[in-house]
Amino acid sequence: MNSIHFSRDARYFQIIFQCVFLAYGIVYLGWNAEWWLYFTYLGTSVSTQVLFETILARRRTHQWPAWNAIKNGLPSAVISAMGLCLLLKTNDYSTAILAAFISIASKYLIRFKGKHIFNPSAFGIVSAVLITGNAWISPGQWGSGTVLLFFVLCLGFIITTKVQKLDTSLAFLIPFGGLIFLRQVIYLGWPLDYFIQSISTGSLLLFSFFMITDPKTTPNHYKARIIWSVLVAAVSFYIVTFTFISTAPVWVLVFMQPLVPLLDYIFKAKLFHWKSPKPVKAKLIVFDPVQKKSL
Repeated sequence: MNSIHFSRDARYFQIIFQCVFLAYGIVYLGWNAEWWLYFTYLGTSVSTQVLFETILARRRTHQWPAWNAIKNGLPSAVISAMGLCLLLKTNDYSTAILAAFISIASKYLIRFKGKHIFNPSAFGIVSAVLITGNAWISPGQWGSGTVLLFFVLCLGFIITTKVQKLDTSLAFLIPFGGLIFLRQVIYLGWPLDYFIQSISTGSLLLFSFFMITDPKTTPNHYKARIIWSVLVAAVSFYIVTFTFISTAPVWVLVFMQPLVPLLDYIFKAKLFHWKSPKPVKAKLIVFDPVQKKSL
């Protein structure tokens, strides 16, 4: 009897959704399709991933090439590259290469107890902006509106239930949105439209569902993730409100991620590892009318 095997790696779902977001920006929002930038991010990220995996595999096993390690790591490299495509803008090739290289290299060079500290995309974005001065985060390109809000929320919920941690998304969005509501609507008396516009920006929602929720760089224990996300939300709210830096969540994420090892030490839990779910066998059932039973 033949069996059909289905194997799923949750990271591929995230890549698909990131590609949908990029297509949405180009087709619906009218972005200029900067293909040279996208391919630079992707090519540099993948090349850097292959380089480090090859070097590490050579040290561990004294064998080359390390095809399995390279193959298993490629989806993560593509995810990081897509994060750069969606949020980081630059007009310089060298800046794009630097951002992608730092994103991937940080996973291997800045580690603690088998876990990399920084979200690769966020770290690459912040590093490129600080080091070169030729790169910038462009939250305004996403605009705002209910269509984008529901679009990102629906896909975001799907991806967080398969790949990321939904508790992290909600623990960031609810305090962040709640504080903005209290200030804008309750304290300042602004119309509700201002509040809706503030929380429905595409960059904020992408950050909430696809960046802060990275399971490799968030605390392992769910209690620690909630505490950490609330802290990120509170600091981000303060900076956005009183310094008018709309990209604050990305910056706060990077500068607060060194707290994650401390929270992992206080709240013990298993370390997250990417892995494909076990194959599901779909059996073909045939009914035998003579024996009156299924084969």
